[in-house]
Amino acid sequence: MLMDRGLGHGAEGDGVIETSGGMTLADRYHAIRGRSIRLAAPLSDEDQLVQSMPDASPIKWHLAHTTWFFETFVLADRPGYKPFDPQFPYLFNSYYEALGDRHPRPQRGLLTRPSADEVRRYRAHVDGAMADLLAGAHGHLVPLIELGLNHEQQHQELMLMDIKHAFSLNPIAPVYAPPPPGKDCGDTVALEWTIVEGGLVDIGHGGDGFAFDNEGPRHKAWVDPFGIANRLVTCGEWAAFIADGGYRNPALWLADGWATVQREGWKAPLYWRGGEGGWTVFTLSGMRSIEPSEPVCHVSHYEADAFARWAGGRLPTETEWEIAASGQEAVATEALHPRAAEGAGLCQMIGDVWQWTASSYTAYPGFRPAADPTGEYNGKFMSGQMVLRGGACVTPAHHSRITYRNFFPPAARWAFSGVRMAIDV
Repeated sequence: MLMDRGLGHGAEGDGVIETSGGMTLADRYHAIRGRSIRLAAPLSDEDQLVQSMPDASPIKWHLAHTTWFFETFVLADRPGYKPFDPQFPYLFNSYYEALGDRHPRPQRGLLTRPSADEVRRYRAHVDGAMADLLAGAHGHLVPLIELGLNHEQQHQELMLMDIKHAFSLNPIAPVYAPPPPGKDCGDTVALEWTIVEGGLVDIGHGGDGFAFDNEGPRHKAWVDPFGIANRLVTCGEWAAFIADGGYRNPALWLADGWATVQREGWKAPLYWRGGEGGWTVFTLSGMRSIEPSEPVCHVSHYEADAFARWAGGRLPTETEWEIAASGQEAVATEALHPRAAEGAGLCQMIGDVWQWTASSYTAYPGFRPAADPTGEYNGKFMSGQMVLRGGACVTPAHHSRITYRNFFPPAARWAFSGVRMAIDV
């Protein structure tokens, strides 16, 4: 169901509702909506139209779709609200069957009209109406508004994923943004295992603050003792996997994974390029040599599983991951590229790369989707997907949490996905 615990502290009729960061909901709305525009600012209107594959979407479409969400779920029934354009619901509905027909997803890049300028005017129109709403009585709408804001943050990550994929196919290797200042990568932190006793544990969201419906209900699960790696798998370790014939050895791969390797011709992670000078990688800051101590990124579940088998480990279940991460600070670096591990102890749990788990994406015990159209948000995708945990360097700040369940098909590679290994004890 749409989880509304802790989404606001005001009754119907309140003009100002504070959220968990001490900001008003109006402040959060302004900040999150503004960040989407800032993410698009380095891009030309031509950049914002491109769709590089069926699973990706144009930046212009993301900006319009996140606006459609607020118009459809929050504003449409408000007295006096006038929709910006009656054709936009068909163009910018994503997958909500209950809300009618929509433009085919693989053809979003054909939408040369409306223009990028018109999409910006659409956002301004809806933002103006939302500002009026947030200045008045809106307590009963707080759960929907919070869902819309978290939905927009998900699309902010998708914007960076999708433009990176598009730029990677451009032969001039465009730079989205210069690399952030920082020190050079150091030596690789030694791989160690943190032993977790296991037992009967509680997992899932059950406290205050926003969570998506698929993160609950909180429930009990049994876990045998296990070990979890203190850090993520590095590019240097992945290069060794390649050199040892990892992509040529069918014994390491699940059957579907091996078939995918053969069909797609995989020989390295997405965005890696081979050459006489060694491996290079395409990043949002352009091409550069791989850093051996950095986390490997843009690998599929199939690749993660094969690497873990080659290395003598396995992927953790999502229950194992969650109890191991208990007490870790939920932050994101917003660094556009994952950073090397530093220091001792369990690290890189949140904010570098999404980490594949061995768990299929299914419902928790007692899960029920909402009866209204928002029930289509997560529940209907609980088939043929694998769970990832931990957030990534492109996940917006204050959006990640320990219970967050991301999910992608096992062959997907354009997400900022990497690997943390586990072992049996």
